[in-house]
Amino acid sequence: MKFSILTIFPNIFQSYFSESIVKRAQEKKLLKLEMVDIRKFSKNKHHKVDDRPYGGGAGMVMTAQPLYDCIKSVKKKNKGPVIYLTPHGKTLTHTVAIKLSKLSECIVLCGRYEGIDQRIRDLLIDEEISIGKYVLTGGELPAMVLVDAITRLLPGVLGDENSAEEDSFTKKLHGKKEYPHYTKPAVFKGLKVPDVLMSGHHKKIEEWRMSKLE
Repeated sequence: MKFSILTIFPNIFQSYFSESIVKRAQEKKLLKLEMVDIRKFSKNKHHKVDDRPYGGGAGMVMTAQPLYDCIKSVKKKNKGPVIYLTPHGKTLTHTVAIKLSKLSECIVLCGRYEGIDQRIRDLLIDEEISIGKYVLTGGELPAMVLVDAITRLLPGVLGDENSAEEDSFTKKLHGKKEYPHYTKPAVFKGLKVPDVLMSGHHKKIEEWRMSKLE
């Protein structure tokens, strides 16, 4: 899968995307990440991408021209939908992540300041997604969350294919939160691992786990 991430801070992503599962997915050629600097499309001599809002008010708004030219340029080589990360969007859930994981390409727009000019939303945005009912400084962190949630669902990314199927909110767990997990030692600070988990009785273990779903 290919993600084109449009941002004014492309370097923010380097550390997270160069570690762990996302890194391995890229090494396996299962994931391709492209960071696109929106400022490079600004026709302003100082590469400015924001201005004061019409009607007054606090903060700045990302201007239409650089966003429009950036998206149009990227769409020449990435035919996927354009997703804008905003508190106004529908909440990112496991179901949404599964749907998006079926795509081969995707363009992700990271807003900043008070958001983007509404005309870009009207003209070029296919879907709006939120990671929660709170406000962040920009869309970069939500973009990382989105990419991570989708990447682990891609076939071949996880070492054990059952891992994604047994996560919280999956169909196998009836959309509920996952059961508690334990590992060695059997006793820690006086707290013991439940006997059933060390019994070797797979049916009873499965029943115990299902009884602990939230």
